[in-house]
Amino acid sequence: MTTKTSTGARTRSRELVLQALYQKQIAGHECSELLSQFREQTAYARVDQDFFEEMLTSICKSETDLNASIAEVADRPLEQLDPVERAVLLIGVFELRERTDIPFRVVINEGVNLAKRFGAIDGHKYINACLDNAAQSFRQIEIGAGM
Repeated sequence: MTTKTSTGARTRSRELVLQALYQKQIAGHECSELLSQFREQTAYARVDQDFFEEMLTSICKSETDLNASIAEVADRPLEQLDPVERAVLLIGVFELRERTDIPFRVVINEGVNLAKRFGAIDGHKYINACLDNAAQSFRQIEIGAGM
């Protein structure tokens, strides 16, 4: 498996994960089917493939727990979230909880940028608020250290 480790490749990985999670919500595809489908896309060659696969697989496996965490930081029921917002929050909350090697500010910034690019007008403001709340829960030590 080819792996690109540049920051841009990780950003593109998040974009593909967003698209896969959106498709999962809308069409009900299983993760294994999504992995196969996205591996065949031209865009797959330009992403950090290990990052993409680890993130999508992990989010699918822990989606129930991630949704519970989102419910704690969102001000509305999950069913009322736009599918793009929900997918961005799944990615962001996953990274805040599980990928402590990625600074919380990077996680929030990437989530906001995904929402700006793929979401509704001003949806990025909601994402920013939710991910900031999640960071307060999952990254207290990092935030307290001023990192």
